[in-house]
Amino acid sequence: QVRLVESGGGLVQPGGSLRLSCAASGSIFSINNMGWYRQAPGKQRELVAGITRGGRTNYVDSVKGRFTISRDNAQNTVYLQMNSLKPEDTAVYYCNADVVATGIVWGQGTQVTVSS
Repeated sequence: QVRLVESGGGLVQPGGSLRLSCAASGSIFSINNMGWYRQAPGKQRELVAGITRGGRTNYVDSVKGRFTISRDNAQNTVYLQMNSLKPEDTAVYYCNADVVATGIVWGQGTQVTVSS
């Protein structure tokens, strides 16, 4: 069984920064794409950023230039550096991984609140 555990969420003022981490554990041979999604109250879950095993990245337009996704393949970990945070970034953030021979796995989510 594969588990994803997120950490790093919290309360931050507008303009501040947070770094989310997501570590995969369990029976893992290899992980293909990894990503961060978010879901705000009353809204659908959306892809925030994705990264391939080779390091190719993509971002939703609203976070381009502010957020950076990265990964450590040796540690089966994905990160999301979030800078210049805005109140509209408030949401529960979920990590996601496409694990070879297992399929898509989701983390439990971590709350990010941007407020003064």
